[in-house]
Amino acid sequence: MKVIVQIPCLNEETTLPLVLATIPTSIPGVDVIETLVIDDGSSDRTAQVARELGVTHILSHSSPLGLARSFRDGADFALAHGADILVNTDGDNQYPQERIGDLVQPIITGEADIVVADRQTQTIAHFSPFKRRMQAVGSAVVNAAASTDLPDAASGFRAYSAASLMRLNIVTEFSYCMETIIQAGHKRMSIVSIPVVTNEKTRESRLFKNIWQHMGKSASAIMRSFIMFKPHAFFGLLGTLLLLLGLIPFVRFLVLVAMGDGGGHVQSLIFGTALLVGALFSYALLIIADLQRTNRVLLEETLEQLRILRFGPVTTRDPDGRVER
Repeated sequence: MKVIVQIPCLNEETTLPLVLATIPTSIPGVDVIETLVIDDGSSDRTAQVARELGVTHILSHSSPLGLARSFRDGADFALAHGADILVNTDGDNQYPQERIGDLVQPIITGEADIVVADRQTQTIAHFSPFKRRMQAVGSAVVNAAASTDLPDAASGFRAYSAASLMRLNIVTEFSYCMETIIQAGHKRMSIVSIPVVTNEKTRESRLFKNIWQHMGKSASAIMRSFIMFKPHAFFGLLGTLLLLLGLIPFVRFLVLVAMGDGGGHVQSLIFGTALLVGALFSYALLIIADLQRTNRVLLEETLEQLRILRFGPVTTRDPDGRVER
């Protein structure tokens, strides 16, 4: 059993030593633990520090490509190098790396495909009340889209089985966190959560400039994934809402006609017609989105088979710990 711990970094020469120092050197049930630093175009000595501290593997981008691309490159690298489990942590040392052993245990025993650390955001001191509330709302929206029940869907401290990585496809350029949860939920993967206590804050986030930018980009990623996986819930609800609203002006007009006061209310018919046209477009988009969803499922199955051909079959375990392929 091989575990690769990947650390996406952007100018983390100061905090990277803290991260590496707390990664466990042995885990029950694990034969090999390797580290992987993804240097996302750092302008400081991140890559040099990683080499000096004996990091097993280093991937370097010539310019910053973003967290989602770094994760995707790290996942492909881990699969290519025979990892059974990929653990993702951050280079700013916000996560307790000493809990990696607990994070991977549900995968080792076959109880989970993905394990997400619950940062218990309501207890984090440097989170403002507004940010805590938004974290809870964001997790609730992701859970609704993914049909999951995770207390901290935005946490980046995670463990993935090799089998789950074979089936996940990252398309967003912002952050993979929400997208992978929504995909995994709809692909019926087993996702569990374990509570952790985060470390003291070392710096401001470099993923976004402020909370509003983070909320906007996260909302966009969630909405895109929601439409991809639940087009009926989105376009069907929108079309039905427009249909009901569009019928109201027509009913009002008919009532006025029956009362002998139908003249001069043509604007109700025009407004109602506009709403009904909007409903028609929504149902048309629903049909198109559903056809695209079917096509995407077929493409993802093809990509999974290509990954198996490229990286080889992966080892999995059943709930009793027996090895399967």
